[in-house]
Amino acid sequence: MTDTLPRTRPQARRRRQDSRWSRPRVALMILGIVLGLLTIFPLVWMVTGSFKTAAEVNSASLLPADPTLDNYRYVFTQVPFLRYMLNSFIVSATVTVLALWFHSMAAYALARLKFKGRDTIFLLIFSTLLVSLPVILIPTFVVVRSLGLVDSYAGLIVPAIFNAFGIFLLRQFYVSLPAELEEAALVDGASYWRIYRSVILPLSRPILSALAVFFFLANWNSFVWPLTITSDPDLRVVQLGIATFQQQYAGDWNYVLAAATVAALPTLLMFFFFQRQIVESIKNAGFK
Repeated sequence: MTDTLPRTRPQARRRRQDSRWSRPRVALMILGIVLGLLTIFPLVWMVTGSFKTAAEVNSASLLPADPTLDNYRYVFTQVPFLRYMLNSFIVSATVTVLALWFHSMAAYALARLKFKGRDTIFLLIFSTLLVSLPVILIPTFVVVRSLGLVDSYAGLIVPAIFNAFGIFLLRQFYVSLPAELEEAALVDGASYWRIYRSVILPLSRPILSALAVFFFLANWNSFVWPLTITSDPDLRVVQLGIATFQQQYAGDWNYVLAAATVAALPTLLMFFFFQRQIVESIKNAGFK
């Protein structure tokens, strides 16, 4: 008995190693590496091109022969790019905070409270995911103009608060929570508002973090609605700023790449720090 143990353990270890490096696994790994390189290559090209000179930016070389920071210096000194980024940050942060607040309350009511027409309301909210932005662009603009919100922060923020995807994802998460937590709080005399504030919200931190990333990035990269609702240069967001910058400096790709790199940096940082919350929220709540 003791003689067979030293033999079986190395054999089992070799089997695990053989299965780990089987042909299908190696093929999938190679495919994943190739797709990963193809995905990040445009990003690497943008970053390296932002350090090239005007004479070198259109060359086929990936790395700059003579790196320079003049492109970034020009973007921040000759163009109000900081103003564009500040406008995008104000709009994105405000929409994110308000959307998480309203969406979490709506999702809690649709998931945990029982009232007449609850399922119908949720179905109507969910059906708005089937409507694309071009369909509602003109009606939304007419409503915003009638309210006098054109060329204002309110016009950029208010229409972007509602998002059916956020309500759907939060509702799916709240449905999966144990009912015993809410029942125990009701026995202790807590109101629904107290349950929402003291029980539901603390448990929702992972998914709220993921939705915060989704909402912030969606509004940071927003282009069509800010282009429709604003004409004041002082209210220009970063994506409109890059488009205008590209029109003015169509041949100076070194400046355009530097501006695009600066605009993409906040989104890359947010995804880098919150990628775990994004994956976990989709895995735990999105498909339940």
